[in-house]
Amino acid sequence: MIEFIASLVPASLAAHAPALLVVVPMLFAPIAAFMPNGRIAWLLSIIATGIALIMSISLIDQVRSIEGGAVLSYAMGGWAPDAGIEFRIDALNSMVLLLVSTIGFLAAIFSWPTVKAEIRDAKRAMFFAAYLVCFTGLTGVASTGDAFNLFVFLEISSIATYVLVALGATRDRRALPAAGNYLLMGTIGASFFVVGVGFLFAATGTLNMAELAVRLQDVQDNKAVLAGYAFIVVGLGIKAAMFPLHQWLPNAYAYSPSFVTMFLAATATKVAIYALVRFLFTVFGLEFAFEGSTLIWILMPMGIAAMIACSFQAVFQTDVRRTLAYSSVAQVGYMLLGISIGTAAGVSAGLFHLVNHALIKGALFMALAGVVLTYQGTSLNDLKGLGRTSPWTMTAFAIGAVSLIGVPLTAGFQSKYALVNALFEHGWWWAVAVVMFSSLLAVVYMGRMLEAVFFRAPSNPNKRRQEAPFVILIPLWILALANLWVGIQGGFVAGLADDAAAALFIGGGS
Repeated sequence: MIEFIASLVPASLAAHAPALLVVVPMLFAPIAAFMPNGRIAWLLSIIATGIALIMSISLIDQVRSIEGGAVLSYAMGGWAPDAGIEFRIDALNSMVLLLVSTIGFLAAIFSWPTVKAEIRDAKRAMFFAAYLVCFTGLTGVASTGDAFNLFVFLEISSIATYVLVALGATRDRRALPAAGNYLLMGTIGASFFVVGVGFLFAATGTLNMAELAVRLQDVQDNKAVLAGYAFIVVGLGIKAAMFPLHQWLPNAYAYSPSFVTMFLAATATKVAIYALVRFLFTVFGLEFAFEGSTLIWILMPMGIAAMIACSFQAVFQTDVRRTLAYSSVAQVGYMLLGISIGTAAGVSAGLFHLVNHALIKGALFMALAGVVLTYQGTSLNDLKGLGRTSPWTMTAFAIGAVSLIGVPLTAGFQSKYALVNALFEHGWWWAVAVVMFSSLLAVVYMGRMLEAVFFRAPSNPNKRRQEAPFVILIPLWILALANLWVGIQGGFVAGLADDAAAALFIGGGS
């Protein structure tokens, strides 16, 4: 399928795929903003993200055709680095771009009913414009080979996200303080990151990440480099919701418009983790003196703490979206644990879970959007009996739930199994026990939801049978079936994660 779709892209367009993936949604955003109604802006968002998806498929095919771990290098405007901005595409970011564009396209399709219900008519066109700006920023972060350009794209996506979260005030006034908290923490994270990049530039005289990787080998003991490293890890840790820097996330997920929650849960933290991995393994490299200590004494403990503490917090939540928000921080812990192993198998497992978690949370939050649309509630009590009144919606929700737990034949099981194998290979048998314990807690908080959905009578006996609209059900079931497909035949996604890890360890990204 990848090869077939890629073959439909003319060679003249495929050569510019790294730029088109970012430029097309960026150009569509202002056009959407000036549309006379939100429906036209919605259609433009589908077209823009659809083109981006095709370009990302083309990039996957191009990267696979390159031998020896080389990368695609694209000089924006024909200006070669260091004078110009370079986009560098390897197995790692081509995987992330495919993930973001796939989720972005499905999210755009699903968005209209929820946006129509939750956003005032006068703001809908601007809402979709902000969404395309956010999408542009995320794809730009995953494409660029320039450290400062990465900061710019990170802030483009963040600023648009603050607006999208705040627009949830139409449904829930608590969205405004949630957006304010997100803005504060996001600004701190961005400030830390850009200060770190400034230190690296002062020490090396370049912002190109490939050139940084070369020059840093000669100045590893430079205090500016060490300070820059620390600032970058903390800044990206905030963006990735790394425990205990995750405090912005629960309220942002709980009170945002349903569409925003779904898109952020499936993409935003994933792109930030990509950026963290890119700097740790490509720019600095495992040989960097600080890195071994960072993996063992920061990422690994924080990952384990997130898996346990946030899973416990999820157990005691009564609002389903807050439960899933704390669960997301716990799942970030799984990813960080895999990355902290510092081996190809460990990093591959962490990246594998990154992709699978996007599929899982995308399905879960899409199903909840259908519940909000039809029954106007997200509490555990509101889920009672929905298995009878909304069987298609809630069956897809159940697939996402069991995948999050890690039941065999689901995507969640495949990536957790890969993580457990990597931990055993590295001798971290005790961490396997933590993974199992955290998964048992997931059984508790997801089990409560499934019990309410399928084994409890409706809290309102007058509830009539009502499914989510087809425009929600179609992308929802695509994600639900993707969870089963990866669980049964996970070779494609696992192969992408293996290739991405291999690119990091053989120096393909530098």
